[in-house]
Amino acid sequence: MNDMTPEKKKRSKLAKWSRRGFIGAGVLAGGGLLIGIGVRPGNPIGALAPKVAAGEGEQLINSWVKIDMDNIVTAIVPHCEMGQGAHSVLAQMLADELDAAWDKVRVMQAPADGSYVVTDTARMFVAPFTMNAADWIEPTWNGLFTQVARLADAMITGGSSSIRTTGQHSMRVAGAAARKMLIGAAADAWGVPAAEIATRDSTLFHEASGKSATYAEFASAAAEQPMDQTPTLKTSDQYRLMGRSKPRTDIPCKVDGSAKFGMDAVPEGLDLSYAAVVRPPVPGTSVTAMDASRAKDMPGVLQILNMGDFVAVVADSYWQAQQAINTAKIDWSPSDSPIKTMDDQFAVFAKALDEAGETGGKEAAAKGNAQDTLGTAAKRIDAEYRAPYLAHSPMEPINCTAHVTDSKCDIWASTQVPLMARSAVADTLGLDKDAVSVHQDYLGGGFGRRLGSDEMAMAARIAKTTGYPVKVVWSREEDTQKAYYRCADLCRMRAGLDADGRLIAYDSVFTQRHDPAEASVPAMYGIENTSIRVAEAPLHLPFQAWRSVDHSQQGFFVESFIDEAAHAAGQDPLEYRLAMLADASRQKAVLEKVAQISNWGETLPEGKAKGVAIVESFGTIVAEVIEVDMTSGKPRLSNIWAVCDAGYVMNPDGFRNQIEGGIVFGLTAAMYGELELKDGAVVQSNFHDYKMLRMNEVPEIAVELINSGDVPIGGAGEPGLPPAAPALANAIFAATGKRIRELPIAKQFA
Repeated sequence: MNDMTPEKKKRSKLAKWSRRGFIGAGVLAGGGLLIGIGVRPGNPIGALAPKVAAGEGEQLINSWVKIDMDNIVTAIVPHCEMGQGAHSVLAQMLADELDAAWDKVRVMQAPADGSYVVTDTARMFVAPFTMNAADWIEPTWNGLFTQVARLADAMITGGSSSIRTTGQHSMRVAGAAARKMLIGAAADAWGVPAAEIATRDSTLFHEASGKSATYAEFASAAAEQPMDQTPTLKTSDQYRLMGRSKPRTDIPCKVDGSAKFGMDAVPEGLDLSYAAVVRPPVPGTSVTAMDASRAKDMPGVLQILNMGDFVAVVADSYWQAQQAINTAKIDWSPSDSPIKTMDDQFAVFAKALDEAGETGGKEAAAKGNAQDTLGTAAKRIDAEYRAPYLAHSPMEPINCTAHVTDSKCDIWASTQVPLMARSAVADTLGLDKDAVSVHQDYLGGGFGRRLGSDEMAMAARIAKTTGYPVKVVWSREEDTQKAYYRCADLCRMRAGLDADGRLIAYDSVFTQRHDPAEASVPAMYGIENTSIRVAEAPLHLPFQAWRSVDHSQQGFFVESFIDEAAHAAGQDPLEYRLAMLADASRQKAVLEKVAQISNWGETLPEGKAKGVAIVESFGTIVAEVIEVDMTSGKPRLSNIWAVCDAGYVMNPDGFRNQIEGGIVFGLTAAMYGELELKDGAVVQSNFHDYKMLRMNEVPEIAVELINSGDVPIGGAGEPGLPPAAPALANAIFAATGKRIRELPIAKQFA
C-alpha cells in the first residue's frame, strides 16, 4: 500500500476535506469502487485501507461502502450486531439509496479505529438540535462532534441509536452518492444525459438506446466522477427496500452454526490457554489471603494468579480452570459500605427523600406551580414506588481473548464499545492505544452489559502476566453476582385532582437519574403543574446502562401513578390518558389504536382484566395493553397488544421482533427480576434463582406499527420494554384491586 501510483496519491488528498455526508471515492486496482462518507481531517487512509479492502491495491477514503468487480455491495458498519438486526437494516438503507440488488449486498463490521467513530450518535445524545443543520453551518457542527466523538471513543452501539443516526445520516448518504457517481460514469461512456439513465438491482439502464451495464462495469470510471457532497435522498414513496421486511443477513450463519461470536475466537496461529476468574463478592474489597493448594494439583492447571482485585486460574481448558478455581479458598478485605441488605439500600434512599421533603432535591423538570396546586386540590393521592437492582444476563458469557507482547496487544471480544475497550486495555498495559487491536465478532446479547471494558482489561493483565495468549471466561455466577447492574430506586409521587377528577398537579422525587434525562417527565400529558426532582443517594452496586436505562424504572413509576390518578378520579384509565393527550396527536393515535386492537372496554370474566400504559422513549411511542388472568390467585398473562410509532419503520418484521423482545425482557423484570443482598454480596447466582420468563408464560403478542410521516425516526431495541411492567401491574389492579408499587410482582403472590 505504500507503493502508491501518482494518480492514487492525488486522489487520497480528498481526505483533507471535512463534512458530515461528504462523499469520497477511490479506485481499486481491480476496477472496483470504494465510496466513503464523513471524510474528516487527518484520517489515516493508509492504515485503514488494508483493514477493510477486499482486494490488493484498493484505495480507501474513509469508506462505508464498497462495490467489487463481482457486483457485490459491501456496507461497512460501525455498530455491532448483537441480535438486534442493525447490520442488516443499515445495509438495507444504504442499498435502497444505491438501488442495489439485495441478494448482492454484504455487511462488514468496521474495524475498531478512530476513523469509524459514530459522529451522529454523539451529536444526537449531546446536541440533537444540530442533527439537521443548514448546509452552511454543517461543516462546523460535524467537525466539532467528530472531534468530540474521537475524544470520547464514541464507536458505540446503544441507546437504540444505530438506525436513526448512522443509518439516516451516513448509510443513506453514502448509497445515494455512489448511485449518482455510477450514473455519471455511464452517461459519459454512453454519450447520453445522466437524467435519462435509470438504476435498478445494481444495474444501469438507458431505455432509448437499449444499453445496460452492471455497477461493477462502471466502478472504476465512477471514481473519476465529481462527488456530490449533499446528494438528494429518496422520499418514502420512492423506497424499494426501506420500509419492507427484507431478510436479515446474519440469520443464515446463525442457523447453520457458522456465525462467530467473541466466545468462538480461536486466533490463527495462537495456542490458547483458558482462564476462570473470581472477583470480590462485595464491591470495593480485595484479596487478603488465598489457599489454592487443591487447585494447584488439578489436571490441566497451568498457573494460579492472585491479582489483588481478583483471582485467576489458567488451564488447558475453561472447564479445568473453572473446576480448579472453585476449590480455592479466598479471604477478602472487609467492606466500608454500611449497606448489607436491600433493606439497608432502601433505607439510604428513604433518608435522601426524607431530607429532600416536598420541595428539595435537584430540579429535573418543572412547569407551573405544583406545590401550591397540590395544597388547593380537591383530592390528593400519594404513593411510593420501589424498583430493585437487576442483572443484564446476556446469553453469551462474558469473555475476552488477549495476546500481549512487549509492544502490542490483540483483543478478541464481544463488545458494544470497541474503541473504549481499546483505550482501557492501553491504559492497563501502559501502551499507546494504536498498539492495541480489538477484533470484534457477533455479540450473544448485550442489553448494556457489554458497554464496559473490565473483562478486556482483566484479560490483558492475565495474558501479560502469564506470557501467553489466554481466553478469559466469566461463569454465569461471576457475572450475576459481581458485575454491573440496573440500579435500584425509590420514588415518591403526589398528585392533585380537581373536582372533575382532572390531574392538575404532579410531583415526583426519586434518587437515581442517569439517562435519558427526560425519562421521569410525563411531558406528553397536558398537566399544567409539574415538579420532577432528584434526591441523589449512593448505590451499593455499580451502575451500568440496562435496556431502556431510566425508562425501565420511570415507565413503571409514571404509568402506574397515572393509572392511580385515573382510578381516584373514577374514570376509565385509557380514556383518562386520552383526555390528557389532546395536544399530543401522535401519542393519542397510538393509544387509540391499541384500544382498538385490544378491544378495550369489553366485558371480561371475573378474575380477568386489562391494563394499559404508554411511554415514549428513544424517539418511539409505544402503548401496550396486557390482559391478565388472576383466577388462580397468581398472575397469568392472557394476551398482549402493542402499538408503536417510530416515525418510519425501516424493516417492519425486524422492528416487531425488537418490540416483542423488549416486552418479554420487561415482563421478565416485572415478574421475577430482583437481586437481593446478604452481607453486602448479591445472593442470586444463576438462572435457577434469577428467573427468566419462560416460553409457556408468554402468550401471543400482537404488534402494530404506525408510520406517522415527516418526523425523526425512533429506535426499536429499547422502547418496547418500559410500558410492560406498568401495563401488567395496572391489569392486576383492575382484576384484584391490589395496587403493585414494588417489583418484582411474582414475589407478592408467592
